[in-house]
Amino acid sequence: MKIGFTVGGLQRCSVSIAAAAVLCVSAHAQILINGAGATFPAPIYTKWFSEFRSVDSSANINYQAVGSGSGINQVTNGTVDFGATDGPMTDKQIADAKIKVLHFPTVLGAVVPTYNIPGVTGEIKFTPEALAGIYLGKITKWDDPAIASVNKDLKLPSENITTVHRADGSGTTYVWTDYLSAVSPEWKAGPGTGTSVKWPNGLASKGNDGVTGLVKNQKFSIGYVELVYAAKNKLPYGRVKNSAGNFVLADLHSVTEAAAGAAKSMPADFRVSIVNAPGKGAYPISTFTWLLIPETISDAQKKQVLVGFLKWALTKGQDYVEALDYARLPKEVIAKEMKEISLIK
Repeated sequence: MKIGFTVGGLQRCSVSIAAAAVLCVSAHAQILINGAGATFPAPIYTKWFSEFRSVDSSANINYQAVGSGSGINQVTNGTVDFGATDGPMTDKQIADAKIKVLHFPTVLGAVVPTYNIPGVTGEIKFTPEALAGIYLGKITKWDDPAIASVNKDLKLPSENITTVHRADGSGTTYVWTDYLSAVSPEWKAGPGTGTSVKWPNGLASKGNDGVTGLVKNQKFSIGYVELVYAAKNKLPYGRVKNSAGNFVLADLHSVTEAAAGAAKSMPADFRVSIVNAPGKGAYPISTFTWLLIPETISDAQKKQVLVGFLKWALTKGQDYVEALDYARLPKEVIAKEMKEISLIK
């Protein structure tokens, strides 16, 4: 059976119903965008990619939360359309990359020390020295004076501490080790800062989910995860002493305060650390997280979708972040990013 298209009373062409169906499907073809990287922002990215479909129905954005290290490798090797990382690329990674990649901060988050100590339900306070000492293997008992002296209201057990860390290349690890390097000269000279480091001891698991699960099932353990993972799994997490000398709990306000100073002096490439930031109420293990977008996108349709998504994420998308325990980007940062988007070609 054929159907005709008529203009001004004259039949100009005719096509079969089957062909018309094909034309209809083509008009609504999905544009597949593949991305990979950090597990830290995976909950908000999952939400965003779903919501963006109502803005651009052709956008089919597939994201694999495989860790920041893998995300950097895949986008710089050209095997995915975009990457994601919680630790900005290093100068060496940028120099070694096959393509030029632009950094776009998307949200703010916090890495928290989460623990499993049977019988202890109160909030544990951690000094920088205690966290570094625990992960260096120098503080091995939960009732060590370095911990007990600032938690006199809690009865801490004389049990061995089991540390948990990431097994994969991780931006969350980058933030955690960046913080330890900032507060501990010994840590800085030893394991140092990186998405992967040589850990002195402890158990390992992949992803924020993996570390969360291991802490949840391992008595007397401590691990580091993005705030949303501790919150959704109902794991306790501690207050951390900041550079002003105050013990601060990670929340939207304390993470936002940590970013306040950086917002005004944000470097042109957006690569900045905000760990141990000044401010009475600043949470000291806070971070931006970044999407990594190739500067040159040869596929015009993919470029259109990615540019559209970026603009949406930096504006309307920010309305979704607080419900998932992330903090909004400062307005000054968003304004700079909207200009940076024009560099994508």
